[in-house]
Amino acid sequence: MASPAEEHAPPAYGAPTRSVAIHHVRASLRGAERHGADITALLERAGIPPSLLEVPLARVSPQQFARLTKAVWQELDDELQGLGPQPLKVGTFAMMCHAVVHCPDLRSALDRGSAFYRLFPGGPRFHLEEEPGEETNARVVFDLTAFDDPDHYLAESATVVAHRFAGWLIRQRINLTRVEFSHPAPRHALEYDLLYGPCTFRAPRTALVFDRAVLDRPVLQDEAALLAFLRRAPGDVLARVDYGSTAAAQVRRLLGQSLPDRMPDPQEVAARLAVSAQTLRRRLAAEGTSFQRIRDQLRCDVAIAALAAGTVSIEDISQQLGFSEPSAFHRAFKRWTGSAPRSYQPGG
Repeated sequence: MASPAEEHAPPAYGAPTRSVAIHHVRASLRGAERHGADITALLERAGIPPSLLEVPLARVSPQQFARLTKAVWQELDDELQGLGPQPLKVGTFAMMCHAVVHCPDLRSALDRGSAFYRLFPGGPRFHLEEEPGEETNARVVFDLTAFDDPDHYLAESATVVAHRFAGWLIRQRINLTRVEFSHPAPRHALEYDLLYGPCTFRAPRTALVFDRAVLDRPVLQDEAALLAFLRRAPGDVLARVDYGSTAAAQVRRLLGQSLPDRMPDPQEVAARLAVSAQTLRRRLAAEGTSFQRIRDQLRCDVAIAALAAGTVSIEDISQQLGFSEPSAFHRAFKRWTGSAPRSYQPGG
């Protein structure tokens, strides 16, 4: 597990890790609440002000969310966070990782991981499918019907963890053709686009769909790398930067790389992407977003991480995010999150 210094280290300004909506915080606590855990104490251990639970627009940093996840694991001794039919003791995921890291390729790693979890009556169920009629696609299919999960939190978590851990094993981002969810589109469906890319809802099954050729990629990690990975778990998975190939992801990456110096304008970003500003605007609109929205999301995410770390003043954050004065930053932050910046600082 990570040391306190690692857990609370302030993020680099240029690291555009996506903040986490307060919906996911509430969903991650549902099982702990059912089991009578002290929710306020869990939030305080994670450095999350309990008052944010009542603010619909609130968000937390990935580091805070990782600490909350770990706190719930430890409180319940259950990596399913109280949402499964039986607890899955802390350390189960680590043992699964040890079981698959020596596999020759991703196909055998996924098959072994699936077999490992079938040893546990309350464990998550998934399996690999390579259908003869789909020559280019493969699926990792999840069966979570045994879980009492009205928020679909475990479906979201399982797909994110499987996708990112698989990519970590082969040291390559796995481009998803689409992600299929058996549940209806939630109110926070826009968050799914940021996590996965194209998604479909009310599908027959929950599944990750990707190029079948990826299964032949060799596993490139080893025991030493795995030990380092597990020391930082679950942060390495939850906060991992996993860029897609969409125009929005490319813009976000370029904007994040420019911090803390200055944020380029749309014309500069378009030039770096070798397209016209008008073409970039059309591509972003086709993806349901805009340059201004991406910039605001990034500035919100960086501000939340910096405020939660408590090592940078509000004035400095305001200046480094390109605001003319702190009052402008205050107004923007409240518009983004529904709260003043000070409410996100330790003891705020």
